[in-house]
Amino acid sequence: MMRKRGNLWRWLATLGGMLGVGVAIALGFWQLDRAAQKQQRHLAMQAQAAAQPLDATGVQQALQAQAGDVQSLLYRPVVLQGQWLPAHSIYLDNRQMQGRPGFYVFTPLQLGSGQAVLVQRGWIARNFQDRQALQAVQTPAGPVTVQGWLAGPPARLYELGDAQSSDTQHPQIRQNLDLGAFARASGLPLWPVTVVQTGAASEGLLRAWPQPGSGVATHHGYAFQWFAISAVLAVMVLWFQWLRPLRNVQASHVAQPD
Repeated sequence: MMRKRGNLWRWLATLGGMLGVGVAIALGFWQLDRAAQKQQRHLAMQAQAAAQPLDATGVQQALQAQAGDVQSLLYRPVVLQGQWLPAHSIYLDNRQMQGRPGFYVFTPLQLGSGQAVLVQRGWIARNFQDRQALQAVQTPAGPVTVQGWLAGPPARLYELGDAQSSDTQHPQIRQNLDLGAFARASGLPLWPVTVVQTGAASEGLLRAWPQPGSGVATHHGYAFQWFAISAVLAVMVLWFQWLRPLRNVQASHVAQPD
């Protein structure tokens, strides 16, 4: 009876261990699938970045053709002409460039069609003695030409309280910016995309934007970990549930006198 119960527990432990092995293997392949998806998106992004630049008319036509789906337009180069609207400039706090904290400077660019697009013009460092003292940014008057690429709304950072609250002493300083809410508050007919301006440092702004990576290596690392866990579990099940008991049985037979 005891032997049958021991065999039952051995089979149950083996089944549980093999179930763990199967789950770990499945998670490993899931991570590989995630890596493949991100690699495809990264290749699509690179293809977009290598395409011919669009002008304002081309962007508007593409937005209409995509029926509001802006994902297929992200990272597409653009060359736009218009006039800055510095009265609506926004400084997004706690943004870093080259390891230094500061602000991303956003200014709407009014296009010839009457529409406007929010442009991420560049970055300025923070004044640690006085957060309200912003570095000088030159905003040219009159027609300007802006080169850059299409991007989504500004990336959000975690914050406490009202996401649309602004600094009472400097209302242009914000932690986050909701594109739709900004369009309603400013009354500007904004595009549903933004533009990240490229080029050398100018107008008091740096533009050393980090290049987005594919993130494939991270998923490959996770996949390796899951496959390693599955291998360890398989070895443990084989050793503790089968090889070691068999070895003990053989040893007990050898120890018994004839």
